[in-house]
Amino acid sequence: MDPEHASVNGRTKSQRPQTTHREVADELRARIRSGALQPGQRMPTQAQLAAEFGVERPAVRQALRILQSEQLLTNVSKGVPATVAADPGRVLTGPAAPPLPTTVALAPRIAAAFAAEHVEIDAVCLTSISLTLAIGEPLRQIHAGRLKPAKVDVRVLLPSRDIDLAFPVPVEEHGGAAGPVHERWLSMRNAQGQVLRHNLLALRATHGIDVRVSFRALPFTPPVKLYLLNGVEALFAYYTVVRREAQIGRENLEMYDAQGIRSPLFAFGQGAGLRDTTFVEQSRLWFGALWETISSELMLTS
Repeated sequence: MDPEHASVNGRTKSQRPQTTHREVADELRARIRSGALQPGQRMPTQAQLAAEFGVERPAVRQALRILQSEQLLTNVSKGVPATVAADPGRVLTGPAAPPLPTTVALAPRIAAAFAAEHVEIDAVCLTSISLTLAIGEPLRQIHAGRLKPAKVDVRVLLPSRDIDLAFPVPVEEHGGAAGPVHERWLSMRNAQGQVLRHNLLALRATHGIDVRVSFRALPFTPPVKLYLLNGVEALFAYYTVVRREAQIGRENLEMYDAQGIRSPLFAFGQGAGLRDTTFVEQSRLWFGALWETISSELMLTS
C-alpha cells in the first residue's frame, strides 16, 4: 500500500492536507473570471464539486455562499445547481469594483460574511459606529432564521482614551485629552462599543451561537478604517479630515473632524488577483501585529 495512505474501514485515506472551502472558492472564482465558466451557465452539482475537490458537501456549500456574496453566483441552494451570474464582472471586490460610501457598502458585506459557519471580523476604526450599524443587518437575518453561524469572533482596535487624538480636535486649543471635544469622542467610542458587544453577545442566549467580542486600545489615531471579513476580504477607507462646527454642551466649537460613515470604502477580495490577495494578506498581518504588540487592554468605560 502507498505509505501516504492508511486503511480505515476498508477504505484508503489520504494523509495530504484537506482542501478548505476557501480554496474551493478560490478555484471556482478563477474559473469564472477566466471565462471557463460562462455567465448564465449552470455549475456542477454540489456532489460533483465535492467529488472533484475531495471535500464534504458542507465545504462546497460554504464556497458557493462566498461566491454568491461576491455576486458571482445566483440560485445557491441545497437542491439546485448554482448559476454563474449574468454579469459576474460587476462584483464588489477586485480592481474594477467602484468604491461606495461606508454606510452603503459595509452592511451587505458584513451580512455576506455571516453566511459562513465561523464568522471572523477584525476592525480598526475611530469609534466603531459604522460597524455597529452594519452588524444590524445580519442580526436581523439571524433573528429571522435566514442565517445561523455556529461561531462569531469580533476583534476591534480603537484609539486609547489617554492619547491626544489627531482628530477630532478643536481648531483652537481647548484642553487636549481633557477637553470637551475629546470627552465627546470618548463617550461615543464607549457607547458604540458597548452596543456592539451587547448585541453580539445576546446571540448566545437567543440562538446558542458561540460569540466572542474583544477590544484593544491603540496608542495613536488611525488615519484609516479597515475591516477584515473571514480572512478573505479587506474593506479599506481613508478618514478625510474636515473643518466643521458642532455644539457641545452649551458651546459651539470649531473642530477638525472626520466623517467616517461617508468615507468611500474600497473592497479587496482574496483570490480576485495578485493585487487583492496581497492586500488582504498584508492587512491581516498589519492588524495581527498591532493586536499582539503595541495595543493594550481597553475598558469601555468613561
